[in-house]
Amino acid sequence: MNDIAASSFFDPQVIADPFDYYRAWMPKSPVVQLSEGMFLVLSYDLCSQATGDVETFSNNFQGTLSGAMAEDSDVAAILAEGWPQVDTLLTADPPTHTRFRKLVNLAFSMKRVAAIEEDMRGVVVDLIEKMAAKGDADFVRDFGIPLPVAMIASQIGMEGDLDRVKHWSDAFVDRLGRMIPKERELECAREVVEFQHYVKAKIDERRANRTDDLLSDLVYAEVDGERPLEDAEILSIMQQLMVAGNETTTSALAGGLLQLIKSPDQMAKAVAAADEGNERAIINLVEEVLRTESPTAGMWRMVLKDAELGGVQIPKGAMVQLRYAAANRDPAKYPDPDRFDIERANARSHLAFGKGIHMCVGNMLSRKEMAVAYSELLTRLTDFRVAEGHTPSWPPNMLLRGLTTLPISFRRRA
Repeated sequence: MNDIAASSFFDPQVIADPFDYYRAWMPKSPVVQLSEGMFLVLSYDLCSQATGDVETFSNNFQGTLSGAMAEDSDVAAILAEGWPQVDTLLTADPPTHTRFRKLVNLAFSMKRVAAIEEDMRGVVVDLIEKMAAKGDADFVRDFGIPLPVAMIASQIGMEGDLDRVKHWSDAFVDRLGRMIPKERELECAREVVEFQHYVKAKIDERRANRTDDLLSDLVYAEVDGERPLEDAEILSIMQQLMVAGNETTTSALAGGLLQLIKSPDQMAKAVAAADEGNERAIINLVEEVLRTESPTAGMWRMVLKDAELGGVQIPKGAMVQLRYAAANRDPAKYPDPDRFDIERANARSHLAFGKGIHMCVGNMLSRKEMAVAYSELLTRLTDFRVAEGHTPSWPPNMLLRGLTTLPISFRRRA
């Protein structure tokens, strides 16, 4: 294991299952040089340090976010039929980021999340009942995807198009992962443009007739008396909220159930907590799932000036990937870090949602979805098992990590 080459991080097998790589490199160097001008940050403390220093480690990595083939003439020709990608939330630094962040913070506040909890629980129970009627399920397809898609779609005015929300999210995620062939890049580019034209029509509808959803909030928003948002800016925010609002929660829900299935002692504790209505214990279960699964496994930063991290010199112009999934299993922060422990005292300190000004704006919505989901699943169903003969696998993606399928069996509880 200790002979793993630094550059092997790019191997699809390592991206899909990176934990041996983390264990090999964390003791040797918390900052790994992958290639000329590209570095990987593994440790908890250094990832935290970098997220807090936006003047050195910038979020303005739009070029990377646009996909590996954004400059390809065929891909560019398709994208030209839509609107340009602009920096708003994920790929912006202050003061630009601050302005856009203010616009969406209220939409995902604890108050708003609490207001939709009843609807959320209704969606959860309905999905469970549909699975229970069959007696088995692909948990990703039948629960992990439809729950967060339904919740984010209802918030961004797309509740009538759940399949398309997932379809478009997949296109953005595949481009973000930078590990797809040109044929898929072209397909994704067409889907990006399709999404943009769909949302532009919705924007025009909201301008003619305001409704009570986040899209209307964005269309009519003005911060500190400034100009309204331009179409390209609204499209950028909608794209990011759509993807962030469903992909990562799907991955965490499925990965967490798999962790519970593999750890019968932890499953027993979780079931007891659900039966007792022990909200604090369920919340800590959610945090430990987020720590161990880290669906946003890493995020890029552009280095704006010569810097030093962990004794490693990083030149201006380099790209750094903050590897949250590694930081969340840093033994210096989490004793026995690979052990799934729903009673772990410092589980919530994880970096699964990032940290600082770029912490995921939808983190409270995601946490609430997971807590409601596990509570209802564990009180209504039992004897969860992975389908015989199925080996869970994760497709390679440079930034995101999640199961594509999880066939399971179970029984209704008496």
